[in-house]
Amino acid sequence: MRPITLLMRKKIIWGVLVLQLLWSVPSYSAGDKIIDSGKEPVFQMSLEELLDLEITSISKKPQKWFKSPAAVFVITQEDIRRSGATSIPEVLRLAPGVHVARIDGNKWAISIRGFNGRFANKLLVLMDGRSVYTPLFAGVYWDVQNTLLEDIDRIEVIRGPGGTLWGANAVNGVINIITKNSKDTQGGLVTLGGGNEERVFGGARYGDKIGDNAYFRIYAKYFNRDDQADESGEDALDDWEVSRGGFRMDWELSTTNAITIQGDYYDGDAGRRRSNPVRPDRTYISGGNLLGRWNHIFSDTSDMSLQIYYDRTERYNASIDENRDTLDVDFQSKFAPFLRHEIIWGLEYRYTEDDTDDPGPLSFTPKSRDDELFSAFIQDEIALITKRLYLTIGSKFEHNDYSGFEYQPSVRLSWTPNRQHTLWAAISRAVRTPSRIDHDQKVEIMIPGVGPFTVVEGNPDYDSEELVAYELGYRINPTDRLYIDFATFYNDYDNLQTSEVDNMGSATFENNMEADTYGIEVATNWDVTDFWRVAAGYSFLKTQFDLDESSNAFDTKNAMEKADPRHKASILSHVILPHNFEFDTALYYVDSVPISDIPSYFRLDARLGWRPTKALDMSIVLQNAFDDQHPEFPEGTIENSEIQRSVFGKITWRF
Repeated sequence: MRPITLLMRKKIIWGVLVLQLLWSVPSYSAGDKIIDSGKEPVFQMSLEELLDLEITSISKKPQKWFKSPAAVFVITQEDIRRSGATSIPEVLRLAPGVHVARIDGNKWAISIRGFNGRFANKLLVLMDGRSVYTPLFAGVYWDVQNTLLEDIDRIEVIRGPGGTLWGANAVNGVINIITKNSKDTQGGLVTLGGGNEERVFGGARYGDKIGDNAYFRIYAKYFNRDDQADESGEDALDDWEVSRGGFRMDWELSTTNAITIQGDYYDGDAGRRRSNPVRPDRTYISGGNLLGRWNHIFSDTSDMSLQIYYDRTERYNASIDENRDTLDVDFQSKFAPFLRHEIIWGLEYRYTEDDTDDPGPLSFTPKSRDDELFSAFIQDEIALITKRLYLTIGSKFEHNDYSGFEYQPSVRLSWTPNRQHTLWAAISRAVRTPSRIDHDQKVEIMIPGVGPFTVVEGNPDYDSEELVAYELGYRINPTDRLYIDFATFYNDYDNLQTSEVDNMGSATFENNMEADTYGIEVATNWDVTDFWRVAAGYSFLKTQFDLDESSNAFDTKNAMEKADPRHKASILSHVILPHNFEFDTALYYVDSVPISDIPSYFRLDARLGWRPTKALDMSIVLQNAFDDQHPEFPEGTIENSEIQRSVFGKITWRF
């Protein structure tokens, strides 16, 4: 089947919009009603209620979204449900300014404000306060970042530096995935679905109460996803299968003490294509984590929390085998020592130990390594004008085993003259610290008749990459039906990575590049009618890279300047129909990626849902409606697949 032509795409887009307009003004009979679920879904909230949602990722304390002094976006549970997405990476497409590109059937490149790649090393991702940033490759293994999507309360997406609170590698953004309290997941849930690409997926969860003040839930999920396609339309051999299970318990010891204990375990495997020569191989993944958190309230203005987690990772494939254990202890406290001041401070210790093996050309020296991280932060929020003008200053101080001592200060100002307007500005410093891939890697190939030849080698003297970011933002809520969020930024990078080639043709990493990037980001929500909400987003990114005079890495400069799309846009529509039907569409536009000949593309996803009762939710989802298949992102020696059109059905029953 040939891809849909541009003219046909335009007709489909206008047809969808007209259909939504007609359906958004339904005539209800006396017997028609919208399900009263006991808690209004987000799209039925007023914008005032939506903007008053409390977030915690900006200041590590509850703070109203509308007044926050950063470029932040919140993906709610209702957004997730109505998106039809079946994985966390696909959910992140909902956030304006986030570049989500699917590499193949089980890998994604996800970044904020540029520098995208499978291991985007300037983005920090957290799940319930647990960092999932890998110290081996400096990035995120998205194929294992999963949980039962119905248990996610919200995803807070910060565009811009977050190093002052979250530490190294929160350079261009932070994604904080927060799951629900066990108290909010009582009873049972079963979900099941399948289709042409989503062969089969399902999950089950049960929550109950222990005594008067303890709640728990247990869950299990499984999915089996089909191969995507290569350029000729043949199977790309990148299918994906994972089983996962876990638990959470929340114990309210008293009005001032609460304990959370949670854990997960997963096991699965994923395929991939490789070039030189082209051959399939599989990655076998397993691991788990256990986290405990104690929260104590001293008074209305003073509290503390202590969090400890352990994480185990096991990955085996034709390139590298990795076993990793991580232990992290994090303490933080909040108090108000003076009038108009609120101080948050904290201490953290992290120990990680790995053991690698090298069945392929990639190896690490030493094969095993243990590293320690010590950090402290302090931040003071000063009410210059109570409930109107706030100044927030603070810094993170860290010591790691690669680059030594690091500091990451920030200054943020937020002005809310009235309920309709918030103006904010920020200046921040953040660093991306070296990892094992920068210091210890070696890629060696065997040349017949010559012997082993080193293609790439790490540099023990490789230093941290640095950023100084300048941000300005404005939020306006002019009517009870319209909300607009503007953000602009200028980023000044130094000590960026280059691959310097010697006379023998062997490359090593150096810090010989700097860059300036700037852009704008716009997000809006508009209640067109009482039954139709539209959300739109747009982002623009311009980059310029410069090499030091001593560098010969000209290809690196050219590649970096052309590695990210300049324009991205999205329009999301949610319509409530009579008889408890729902119609949701998401139209995405991503500009071309010149360095890899990835053309610009439109992507249309659509969902038709029906909730005949409070307990039952059924839907049919169409993804990538415009194309049989299209590429979204290439990735080095791993040949990218072309992402295929997907159709699947899903049913969820709560009891």
